[in-house]
Amino acid sequence: MPALRSPHPQLYASRPGALPSRFRRERVLLVGCGDIGLRVARELGGRVRLLALTSNPARVPELRQRGITPLTGDLDRPASLQRLGGLATRVVHLAPPPDAGRTDPRTLALTRVLRRRSHPQSLVYGSTSGVYGDCQGDWVDENRPVNAFTTRAQRRVHAERLVRHFGRATGAVSSILRIPGIYAPDRVGGTPRERLQKGTPVLRSEDDVFTNHIHADDLARACVAALWGGGPQRITNVNDDTVLKMGDYFDLAADLYGLPRPVRVPRSTAADHLSLMLLSFMSESRRMVNARLKSELRLRLRYATVATGLAT
Repeated sequence: MPALRSPHPQLYASRPGALPSRFRRERVLLVGCGDIGLRVARELGGRVRLLALTSNPARVPELRQRGITPLTGDLDRPASLQRLGGLATRVVHLAPPPDAGRTDPRTLALTRVLRRRSHPQSLVYGSTSGVYGDCQGDWVDENRPVNAFTTRAQRRVHAERLVRHFGRATGAVSSILRIPGIYAPDRVGGTPRERLQKGTPVLRSEDDVFTNHIHADDLARACVAALWGGGPQRITNVNDDTVLKMGDYFDLAADLYGLPRPVRVPRSTAADHLSLMLLSFMSESRRMVNARLKSELRLRLRYATVATGLAT
């Protein structure tokens, strides 16, 4: 079996086609093979055997066409996951928790079955920056304690604990990626264009919050870099270099698309114009530090700012 870490993970991070030949026979399991999972598969470029868990039989032909071996199973039905034990040498877990509760039974079911027989050498979990809660605009690195306010974020905290416990119990390298807002022009709903066209307002500057971003392709590359270059039980912020408040982000996008800038409203009347979901995102402000992403995973961002990514 190959070593847990590539001797030159920085080469792969900057050159997607440069996966060392001794890794080509590895089996990488994608759990949650949506947009980001498919981008991870594309980054791997056929150099490994790709497997994907799907609960939707209708996706089987699509996955096969992309060179991915589909495995039918449902994280909500643990009995359907038995064949996953000992199957993959590395796992990328991008499946979200359920929509209710404060725990993530899906990650619990997955980590239990992965511990059976031979466990994978590495497990990468896609979490959320929401576990930090509201930081009132402070700079936030990975040493900051979690302070999840919403039940959505609390489910992610529980999943992170399960992933770290899996790593400690098995010796596998379990990497946690804390992900902010994902965008990409070729991603469904991946740009602010639709919201701008609807004329959805944003908060005025004095009430606004800092927001963080990562291009979908850079996120996929971070997942792959962590598969071979992640540290044991290591947490990494996966965000670009952009430092913008949310309203400024939408102003930037409006100017790029030639659309009117959104109306600014005070927080006191925001509930009259915005959904509860949008209001929840506007209640947390932080500026994420991505030094570990660059120094440890050695990822060179293709889209260092949203201005670059949206204009591409």
